[in-house]
Amino acid sequence: MTVAARVGAVAFWLLASGAGCRSRAAEPAQPGPASESKSAPFGAWESPISAQQVASQSVDLSAPRVDGDAIYWLEARPAEQGRVVVVRWTEAQGAVDAMPAGFSARSRAHGYGGGSYTVDRATVYFANYRDRRVYRVSPGQAPEPLTEASDVDWFADFEVDRGRNRLIAVRERHAPDAAPVDALVAIDLAGGGVTELHTGPDFLGAPRLSPDGARLAFVSWTLPNMPWDTTSLWLADLGEDGALAKPRRVAGGDDESVVQPTWLPGGQLLFVSDRSSWWNVYAFDPAGAAERSLAPRSAEFTTPPWTFDTQTLAVAGGRIVAAFTEGGRWYAGELGGAGGDLRTITDHFVAIEGVAAGETGTVAVIGGTARDTWEVARLDLDSGRLRQLRRSSDDAVPAGYLSLGEPLSFPTAGGQQAHAFFYPPRNPAFSAPPGTRPPLLVTAHGGPTGATSAALKLHVQFWTSRGFAVVDVNYRGSTGYGRAYRRALYGRWGVADVEDLAAAVRFLADRGDIDPNRVAVRGGSAGGFSTLNALVHHGEFKAGAAYSSISDLEALARDTHKFESRYLDQLVGPYPQAQSIYRERSPIAHLDKLDKPLVLFHGREDRVTPVNQAEMLHRALEERGIASELHVYDGEGHGLRRADNRVASLKDELAFYRRVFGL
Repeated sequence: MTVAARVGAVAFWLLASGAGCRSRAAEPAQPGPASESKSAPFGAWESPISAQQVASQSVDLSAPRVDGDAIYWLEARPAEQGRVVVVRWTEAQGAVDAMPAGFSARSRAHGYGGGSYTVDRATVYFANYRDRRVYRVSPGQAPEPLTEASDVDWFADFEVDRGRNRLIAVRERHAPDAAPVDALVAIDLAGGGVTELHTGPDFLGAPRLSPDGARLAFVSWTLPNMPWDTTSLWLADLGEDGALAKPRRVAGGDDESVVQPTWLPGGQLLFVSDRSSWWNVYAFDPAGAAERSLAPRSAEFTTPPWTFDTQTLAVAGGRIVAAFTEGGRWYAGELGGAGGDLRTITDHFVAIEGVAAGETGTVAVIGGTARDTWEVARLDLDSGRLRQLRRSSDDAVPAGYLSLGEPLSFPTAGGQQAHAFFYPPRNPAFSAPPGTRPPLLVTAHGGPTGATSAALKLHVQFWTSRGFAVVDVNYRGSTGYGRAYRRALYGRWGVADVEDLAAAVRFLADRGDIDPNRVAVRGGSAGGFSTLNALVHHGEFKAGAAYSSISDLEALARDTHKFESRYLDQLVGPYPQAQSIYRERSPIAHLDKLDKPLVLFHGREDRVTPVNQAEMLHRALEERGIASELHVYDGEGHGLRRADNRVASLKDELAFYRRVFGL
């Protein structure tokens, strides 16, 4: 299931995660005085923020890299059918595409890919989506294939080994009627041959070469674990022939998640571990096998590694740069000093997608603020000044229409606390009749091991500028609040998350912020699962919208890709031993209780949650005369990538709410 909410994803429809989550203090967000605005019911306001603007003008920025003084990143472009492009910025040229049309730097290894390119001395190495080959491309040259076309191999997580003229990578090999097999491999840059270096664990990732080229660090984990449960950090010597020798575990295992191995110039190895119940940074000295914690605190220095190459830790000419979330927002900081002090460099961003740095000290950050679209920026470590290099969209929210997210912590079931961001309606051209309150849209993020953030989301502003309130919930199970909160969903998926969605509604209703009789819940994939369960089990919700929703847990457990093949062991229980729980938690088993208006959006080629599940839900509602719509999109899989389909879905969702709520 596409259950990863991409950090800062500009497209709700991609079901990818938005993940880092934190906010600035909210500002009042009320419409202008009645004398200066038209009177119209909440939810019926007109807005200059169009569906076209939301769905097609934004690109998804990710995966920063630094090479000398040049900065690189990836752009996923909806207007180019979701093509992923490597972009290079230099002082002389500005931002230019580093690869020609017809190529897309995207991998599907581990299901969700990531780590699809790297760069060294102005040469870009990337995995091409269409033919699965690894290419290299230099400025002014055509891409040159390094590997053969394949329908069984995906490559990802590249590391250049200059001394041996090769590229180290993770290869995931598929075979009929067998689970994919991971291997660390070396791709010869002279002849393109592929040599296997290491295999065995179910999953491998993050091969990182020491500065002297003598050692290779990498991460592994085995089923039924996910990489945020238990992983191992390995260190191996490299012989003269480049083969791995004496792999030894230096951290992790035993219920500890270790990620992001990163080398310091002197040969110390940094990594991020949750052994303290928070993902903190540690340093390991291979020479003396000594280890120390850097700036221990109740903060998270990473996001859940749904994809290869999570980037919140970097080394800039020997200085350690880290992105971390603490106390309701994200920061970029520097770790240093004998005591491992943490110095905040900038609090400009409320969410950070990634940081990258190079030997010259150049630092790049991709982040989002509450007021502006996501951006790629160059960061000065000493002054904290940022130079914006690229925005995810050139469209700004018109003056007076911006609704800022108010961070909430509110009581939920079992005497616990949950978290969210609340966005009240804001439109200076309209005001609602006195004594009325706005309808509420409750958003359940994907994952469920993910999170939402307070960074500007144009699709949220689409709703608030039309007179809807929005609450974006970080239910129990979300990341950014420590391991205990992340694991509070274990064994309770479909219960605790939905309790938190309902608790958010009650909290806002008690404050008088919303109309409790006009509450809709919306989500995609795993968020769609929460959406459907909310409609089935909680009366707070009066309607819903589900994108590529999961409705049958048994079907998901029986037929999903290897990366998530045992994910539900933690969230629900081992299958088939816990079959009765799977059935009880599946919305499709409670069609008799599904009695609220529902609009469904689904790709016809969805292999994760087949479209027939959405068809069953739609028919069950139609047969009982309950308002229901099903929109199926040809050529789309799990999540909508094409801009025209995103535009259509947003317009149809708005029309649905207005009809069922009488707006």
